[in-house]
Amino acid sequence: MFEKILIANRGEIALRIQRACRELGIRTVVVHSEADTEAKYVKLADESVCIGPPTAAASYLNIPAIISAAEVTDAEAIHPGYGFLSENADFAEKVEASGFVFIGPRPENIRLMGDKVSARAAMAKAGIPVVPGSDGPLPESPAEVVKIARRLGYPVIVKAAGGGGGRGMRVVHTEAALLNAVGLTRREAQAAFANPTVYLEKYLENPRHIEIQVLADEHRNAVHLGERDCSMQRRHQKILEEAPAPDLPAKLRDRIGERCADACRRIGYRGAGTFEFLYQNGEFYFIEMNTRVQVEHPVTEMITGVDIVQQQIRIAAGEKLPFRQRDIAFTGHAIECRINAEDPWTFTPSPGRITSYHPPGGPGIRVDSHVYAGYTVPPYYDSLIGKVIAYGASREQAIRRMRIALSEMVVEGIQTNIPLHLELLHDSRFVRGGTPISYLEQKLAEQQKTRE
Repeated sequence: MFEKILIANRGEIALRIQRACRELGIRTVVVHSEADTEAKYVKLADESVCIGPPTAAASYLNIPAIISAAEVTDAEAIHPGYGFLSENADFAEKVEASGFVFIGPRPENIRLMGDKVSARAAMAKAGIPVVPGSDGPLPESPAEVVKIARRLGYPVIVKAAGGGGGRGMRVVHTEAALLNAVGLTRREAQAAFANPTVYLEKYLENPRHIEIQVLADEHRNAVHLGERDCSMQRRHQKILEEAPAPDLPAKLRDRIGERCADACRRIGYRGAGTFEFLYQNGEFYFIEMNTRVQVEHPVTEMITGVDIVQQQIRIAAGEKLPFRQRDIAFTGHAIECRINAEDPWTFTPSPGRITSYHPPGGPGIRVDSHVYAGYTVPPYYDSLIGKVIAYGASREQAIRRMRIALSEMVVEGIQTNIPLHLELLHDSRFVRGGTPISYLEQKLAEQQKTRE
């Protein structure tokens, strides 16, 4: 086991990784920007290194500075968390070339799954169902592009091969709009991801977003930890997640989960990963794989009892998974609400000083957050300030506990999206379960019309 790990991230995930390390008896080094000097995880770390000014490009995305910090502190491994450099194959390569262990998949696996075209091909070969689409990148010939779209049938969605985080995609409903949409997406993809490659998929109009959590070691052992329903989204960004997915037959979950574990064995995957699917009419369709820990990993931890971050560390240290698929039991239900520093209805970011803070508690409540009274939320990064997770013996109990928890939570001095979460938790359609990914945006659009 490692003696010292460098955490190359910030916010609640930096604190989450730090806690996992402390439980394992591992010393931690935290890198931070000038804006995060007063962060809780910086104060709690065994060592901290300031790696640059506030902007992410000059600090958390500064690969030479991060590797230098690992060198001067004698760290043995680097945990990238999520976001920033966590799915950057070049970073993983440079970490390992510098003599450190990258706590995540091999660079070639990150590269394979980071390109959505190659990921689709690899998953189809491994027996994972994919959304009907173009066979590889779209050709330059306009006539060929039109032919592919006609074969798929409208609506279709143009996607950037290097896209992610809800960016680099455009829905097309008519042939007249197709070529312009392809051209726009190519230009956006080049600007955002330095890769103009795009492909086409059939656009599923009313699916749910369901993902499968996997763990795999370097000894070709792999298991799935069940599914999460992440359908409550706005602009492809998840807001609320739960596990297990409502009204999903266990047999269906086990079947797709085993396929995902088998795909990991086939490609020699190592570490934690998430297979993301669109689910419609009883069928799963692969859309992408995230080669890192997910923001919503706590709901899976709550229903399985598996510490995913600790398993990442153990796998990176060369250990075998301590369990087999038959050992994984799914018990109860968990819901996670992402608490963001933003206006709950316009979603305008709300950075600033938190004047009063009171996290909720009680049976089945977990809070993953790095903030405190007096903490200043910086304007330079994602607006996530924490996550509230509610666990219950049933989905109904988890919902009731989450309602109580959020009604008790106090965050003053800035705006948060807690009022939106409370409204969703009382929404009759959500309470029934199984809402599609379009539900929240439709609800918000209707509310906007009412206000006008």
